[in-house]
Amino acid sequence: MGSKILEGFSTITRSSQEVTSDILVMNFTIVTACLVGGPNNRTAGWALVDTGLENSADFILEAVEERFGKSSRPQAIILTHGHFDHIGSVLELSKLWNVPVYAHRLELPYITGKKDYPVPDPTVDKGLVAKMSPAFPHKRIDIGSRAVALPDDGSVPGMPGWRWIHTPGHTEGHISLFREKDRVLIAGDALSTVEQESLVSVATQKERIRGPPKYFTIDWNAAKSSVKQLRDLRPLLLIPGHGQSVRGEELTENLEKLVNYFNQIAKPDQGRFVEK
Repeated sequence: MGSKILEGFSTITRSSQEVTSDILVMNFTIVTACLVGGPNNRTAGWALVDTGLENSADFILEAVEERFGKSSRPQAIILTHGHFDHIGSVLELSKLWNVPVYAHRLELPYITGKKDYPVPDPTVDKGLVAKMSPAFPHKRIDIGSRAVALPDDGSVPGMPGWRWIHTPGHTEGHISLFREKDRVLIAGDALSTVEQESLVSVATQKERIRGPPKYFTIDWNAAKSSVKQLRDLRPLLLIPGHGQSVRGEELTENLEKLVNYFNQIAKPDQGRFVEK
């Protein structure tokens, strides 16, 4: 029930924004996905980072055709993690394109039919989204042999110049992506720029750097360490899994604040995965 409400909501308000010449961010209101690759250099290839909700495939395909041409397909699909709002269209798209889907090795059991995520915890926040969260999909999917572990050397298939960084906490195999040359960070759910637990905040997309979505996060000590790791990269542009992109001085100041006051800003006061 909860997932259907959010999927219907996102269908009405989907949009896209080119944040650099070679990154198109597709915003499905409650979650984002990215096309990474320059439209003016189509022969160099491109990649899709995350796949949105189950009803996101048509919009992604329209964006791909407009940006890269009809019948174009990525070199790879990269998953920051396997939660339902990030892998909703991965079965359809990976089958259509017949391309590998890369994720951290610790995340592979969730997308190859071996392991379920814990049921989301509604007690972490009073917001409506948090209260609906137990109804969100948390069961395993199985994309079979298309699921491949990311290379151990930190490189990202289909995304030259990028490296993947293990940023656990939200999930055990969560990753973020970083490009050194222009200090662009695709953070996934390691942090966000909306209060994801609140439907009002999600709807208005009011920017404010926060931690990972509380109801799905399983290790708050790891989540805090991951935020510190991302702060230390000194990113100039942040593309979160939830919320609007942030750049420049605003990003630097608020990321530092999140690190210094993580327990007050990000960590819930109670919940199954909160240490007493």
